[in-house]
Amino acid sequence: MRLSSFVHAGKQIEAELIAFRRELHRYPELSLQESETAAKVAQRLGELGIDFRSRVGGNGIVAELTGEQPGPVIALRADMDALPIHEESGLEFASTRPGIMHACGHDAHTAILLGAAELLADKKIKGTVRFLFQAAEEINAGAKAMVEQGALEGVDEIYGLHNLPTLSAGLAATRYGSLMGSVDRIEIHLEGRGGHGAIPDQAVDPVVCAANIIMALQSIVSREVSPFDPVVVTIGSIKSGEANNVIPHYADMTGTIRTFDAKMQKQMPERIERIVKQIAAGHKCQAELKYIGQTPVLINDEECNRHVEQVIDQMIGSERRVEAPPTLAGEDFSVYLQHVPGCFFWLGSGPAVDASSAYGLHHPKYRLNEDCIPLGAALLAAVAQHRLAVNEHTV
Repeated sequence: MRLSSFVHAGKQIEAELIAFRRELHRYPELSLQESETAAKVAQRLGELGIDFRSRVGGNGIVAELTGEQPGPVIALRADMDALPIHEESGLEFASTRPGIMHACGHDAHTAILLGAAELLADKKIKGTVRFLFQAAEEINAGAKAMVEQGALEGVDEIYGLHNLPTLSAGLAATRYGSLMGSVDRIEIHLEGRGGHGAIPDQAVDPVVCAANIIMALQSIVSREVSPFDPVVVTIGSIKSGEANNVIPHYADMTGTIRTFDAKMQKQMPERIERIVKQIAAGHKCQAELKYIGQTPVLINDEECNRHVEQVIDQMIGSERRVEAPPTLAGEDFSVYLQHVPGCFFWLGSGPAVDASSAYGLHHPKYRLNEDCIPLGAALLAAVAQHRLAVNEHTV
């Protein structure tokens, strides 16, 4: 089958893929709660006659399409979970579950991977295509759990995509090397001594201590790290006290650390701990720091990225492929890439005109241009087919 014919085949199943995506969008499920979504995926795989096993890494599903002749094992992955966001898109198929929304397009990713499975189901292939429907990507837990339960056993290469609403539908974006940042979480607990807000000398104020820690943490980026090494240190939540005239006895903070280099990621815990502990001591507070590593930098394999670009160019033309800018947003697809070579790329899901003004991922008004769904399915199917054909001589 010519790779370009996958685009036409994808258009033929467009209506059913969009309908499936809208069903998931109406009934989103948070990380580790994706049981209904998984059941719908399992039902569709059964209808396609594709073998699968459920409850892998939580609610994940691993399906496998095996050719009549031996060959490589190529994995394709999609995520299924939604976000704790109240939807404001105004869509007629908007979420029916208050406070939960598919604001990152994982509903479309799931439909796309099912579409790829359908496009490949009746093809004569040499080797195996493994489809990973992953849970809990939003909390950076799903990929690790899938790997621990054998989802990558025997896999030679892995591929995946993510929709991008600020890139017009019909376009795709690739990048060699590092594409997305590492993700780590920090939790800081400060113990002071509570007291009357009007008598601060008889108390130890953890709020003032917290404020100084927050400002000092930014000095890591501005004074300890080269301007050529992207790093982000963000404190996203502070909780302390209940009344305006009371100095509380504690302050809790949580934050995220993002880097674009594996070596830099390893250096950050010492830097964070040094600042937190020493500033806390200077304010007579006790500090407890939990530094939680979550996902590594997402680094595409050079050869796999080249193969994806070849497929995109053959299917939609090189003029519709652009270079993806680096981002410190994270993706736990990076966990798979620590075990096997692979490539992750962006699929345009924005308006045809001026996509740069579209609402971005994780926004309550986020909308996905559904034209991207059949194209995404065609691209993933073609990547798998291309890799199996290219690797035939190595079997």
